[in-house]
Amino acid sequence: MKPAHSTERTSCWPVNVVQPRAAAALVALVFLAGCATTTEVKVDSLAKPNAEASVSYEIRNRNPLVTEDSLRYKEAAGHVKTALSGKGMYEAPPGVEPDMVVDLDYGVGPPVSKRETISEPVYITIPGRIRTERVQVGTDAQGRPVYQTITVQDPPTTEFAGFREYQITVTVYEKYLRLSARENKPEVEGRPPNEIWTVDVTSEGESRDIRKKLPVLVAASIDFIGKDSQGQKTIRIKDTDPDVAFVKKGM
Repeated sequence: MKPAHSTERTSCWPVNVVQPRAAAALVALVFLAGCATTTEVKVDSLAKPNAEASVSYEIRNRNPLVTEDSLRYKEAAGHVKTALSGKGMYEAPPGVEPDMVVDLDYGVGPPVSKRETISEPVYITIPGRIRTERVQVGTDAQGRPVYQTITVQDPPTTEFAGFREYQITVTVYEKYLRLSARENKPEVEGRPPNEIWTVDVTSEGESRDIRKKLPVLVAASIDFIGKDSQGQKTIRIKDTDPDVAFVKKGM
C-alpha cells in the first residue's frame, strides 16, 4: 500500500489591501461567509471479497506511544467505534467472540520542510479624477454672485490589480490513521490470521495537533471501510462536514 499525505487549507484567504475601506469590506465578507478548514486527504484501502460480512469486532491499540487506559487513546477509539457503527459494525460484548480484531494505529510523523507557493490578491489605490469647478465665492456691490474656477480632485478608488505569487518554506507534519481488520483466529504454523480489510488515511499540514485532526481522518475513512479503493484516492473534507460531526458526536 502506498504512503499517503495531504494538505490542510482554511477557506479564508490572505490579502494585500492598501486601502482601509476595501480591507473592511473584505473582512465583512469573510465574516459573513465563515471560515472552515478543508483537509486534502489521501486514502488507500484494501479489502477481501465479502469483507463487510464481518460485523462484530474487538478493537486493539497499535500505537506504542499511547497506553490503552489513557484518555487520548479512549477518545481515538471512540471515534473509530462511531465510524464503524456507521458501516453497521458493532463492538462484541464481553464474553462474545468477535468476527474480527481491528488494530488501531495513529500518530504524527517527523517534521518535513517544503516550499510552498502563495498566491495573494493585490489591490491598488487609483487617484481620483482632477477637474475644474465654477463656484460662487461671494457677491459684488450690486448683490450679483461672483464666481471663481477652482481645481478639485475626486476621492480615490480601490481596484483589484491581479495576483502576486511568492514562495515560502514551511514545516509540515504528517498525521496518520491506520485501521487494519483481521480474522479473529489463532495463528496457524506461525502465520498470523488473514487480513479482512485495511484503511490508511493521512493528512499533511503545519499543525502537529493529531487530536484536533483525528476526527477528520476517521470521518474520511468511513466510505472506505471494508472496501477496496483500487489505489490511492484524494478527497477533500471540511471540519464542518456531516461525517466529521457524526464522528465527534460519538455513540
